[in-house]
Amino acid sequence: MFSVTGMQTFTFFSTTHVVTLLLFFLACFLFVYFRTKLKLYQQFLKWSLFTALILCEVSMHLWLILTKQWEVGDLPLQLCSLSTFLSLYLFLKKNQKVFNLLFFIGLIPPILSMVTPDIVYQFPHFRFLKYFLHHSAIPLAVLYFILFEGYRVPRKAIFTGFITLNIIAIPIFFLNIWLDTNFFFLASPSETETLLSFFGSGIMYYINLEIVGLLVFIITYVPMGILQKRESKP
Repeated sequence: MFSVTGMQTFTFFSTTHVVTLLLFFLACFLFVYFRTKLKLYQQFLKWSLFTALILCEVSMHLWLILTKQWEVGDLPLQLCSLSTFLSLYLFLKKNQKVFNLLFFIGLIPPILSMVTPDIVYQFPHFRFLKYFLHHSAIPLAVLYFILFEGYRVPRKAIFTGFITLNIIAIPIFFLNIWLDTNFFFLASPSETETLLSFFGSGIMYYINLEIVGLLVFIITYVPMGILQKRESKP
């Protein structure tokens, strides 16, 4: 389960992969459908998600260190780590601007990462369990903030959030050059085949990143816009 070389047989849309995705979507459905009843367990949900996010982030680094694999490229500077830190901050302190960014990077991107995961380890390896638990906990945290803490996102946040993410990406881009890393996948697509593998190379890779990124922001906002319209009706 914790082996470095064993269980490297992950296959896209295998039975375990599909079942894991279905369990995640079921959890999201139950979260929304039973939101009124779950209000009684809000504190339990809050601290469960908080704990899960911390354990996922910390356990990954412990495993890498104990198996003598940790390197500078494993610093928590990927998009999922940024989403994790924003979520942890919001669990401790309310902040609308922080949620506006988390909403766009913590909802659809982790789900897309689960559809085409950047892993080679199969269930029940630690890396498989950690990857899917981590990428499930982030969008579930976003749903928690919407359903139980009443966060809403203004339409203008589509562009302010997109600009903010690009501003964050600038130092990350140069850090990648300096450290020879691939944070935010700005240097190249992931080593395994994911959606990024279809974005081309060179300047086209960055153009496609920007276009798809903006589209994801717009699509993410659609249900939020519908929700706010319904809530504004007398």
